Amino acid sequence: MLFMKLDLYKRASSHILSNRMQASSNERLKIITMDYQNREKVRLLIEKGVKIPNPLTVDIGEEVDIDRISGDGVVIYAGCKIYGKKTLIMSGIKLGYEGPVTIEDCQIGPNVELKGGFFCNSVFLEKANMGYGAQVRDACILEEEANGAHVVGLKHTILLPFVTLGSLINFCDCLMAGGTSRRNHSEVGSSYIHFNYTPNQDKATPSLIGDVPRGVMLNQSPIFLGGQGGLVGPSRLGHGTVIAAGVIYRGDYPEGGKLLIDGRVKKTNSIFYPGLYWNIARRIANNINYIASLIALRQWYLGVRFQFFQEDFMSQELYEGALEKLDMAINERINRLKALAYKMPQSAELYQKIVKGKDPQKLVNQKKELFDRWQEIEDILYCFREKMGEVSARNAFLERVAQDREKKGNDYIKVIQGLHNKWGAKGTRWLQGIVDEINKKVLEKIPSFKDQVCATIPKNSPEH
Repeated sequence: MLFMKLDLYKRASSHILSNRMQASSNERLKIITMDYQNREKVRLLIEKGVKIPNPLTVDIGEEVDIDRISGDGVVIYAGCKIYGKKTLIMSGIKLGYEGPVTIEDCQIGPNVELKGGFFCNSVFLEKANMGYGAQVRDACILEEEANGAHVVGLKHTILLPFVTLGSLINFCDCLMAGGTSRRNHSEVGSSYIHFNYTPNQDKATPSLIGDVPRGVMLNQSPIFLGGQGGLVGPSRLGHGTVIAAGVIYRGDYPEGGKLLIDGRVKKTNSIFYPGLYWNIARRIANNINYIASLIALRQWYLGVRFQFFQEDFMSQELYEGALEKLDMAINERINRLKALAYKMPQSAELYQKIVKGKDPQKLVNQKKELFDRWQEIEDILYCFREKMGEVSARNAFLERVAQDREKKGNDYIKVIQGLHNKWGAKGTRWLQGIVDEINKKVLEKIPSFKDQVCATIPKNSPEH
């Protein structure tokens, strides 16, 4: 009996060892195959003209389509990893000069430099660049010549042309415009934070720094956010705003053109009630206005930007990538605002317990109204995504852009900055009309917010 058991044990052990050897053999074969595929892709890229100084250190995902990587002036330095079937790398791009770069499903326009870091599901238009240690995640768009120095974190961030970020910056969930060139640009100083997460654990906190209707014309005064400071979202700042270094700014100044040195910090301590929202009118108004601005920017891409991305397949794919990121950004902002709206019943109940009838019911009514009418608000925001604004004004402006492009060539910045002031003003009115109509339609659904929201709009603003 003992010998029979030993024989069975030997056979079982032999079977297990055989299976392990087979699995190990399959794994080695898989690794060899993957290594061959990677080396083959690297070889093909080198053959088409891509400069890869240290080919054995570069990893190209099996899903990457090398037809979407240009061979014209592209340099991929040591340690770079390129993943994602949507990845697009156009001419003149340099990856990883200061440190390894990981790319995943990004669309990268001509002459962009990504010097080190991680870049995912984002778009970089011509001559944008980021320094070492960057982390640029979902739904970011860096337009022409927008740039950041070392160790900058972005997510759901849109930078219009020339906007410059210093070092050691966290700047998620915001859109920034302003400036006319690399010498006259909007700037965020080093060690700056956009605070985008609240103690009540929500992220309905996007900040609009500049605006879309005027910002896209590339003729506005730059904005300066001083270093070692921060902006608490959601906030609105107008063109020409300067925030002094070291200030944590908690308010709005949409009219712009001022030096802001007051962060409006409460001097006294107070009790924090988890789940309680006090004044929500400003928060809701800023969120709606931000979404409306993204929708206006989407229309700008559909009508104006489209004309400058039709030269070839890669240009068209870059455009489609930017449009996809705008849709991602709009969806994100609607979902974040929806999550906030769904917290209102609990907040209203908590508020009533705390004030015990000593306070007017206006805040309770606002919270109830926002929750009850949310689905109608969401429907408006999704419906207006496809609205083109005032059609005759739009068509006239697009025709003027097309004529100037025909004369001046495909240089987007040259054409837009070359528009006569009269036409720039017409384009701004078209886009501002989209923003205003969305704000108006939403406020019609939540009338208890209207007086409070209108009181925060400056008389000289385009919305007044």
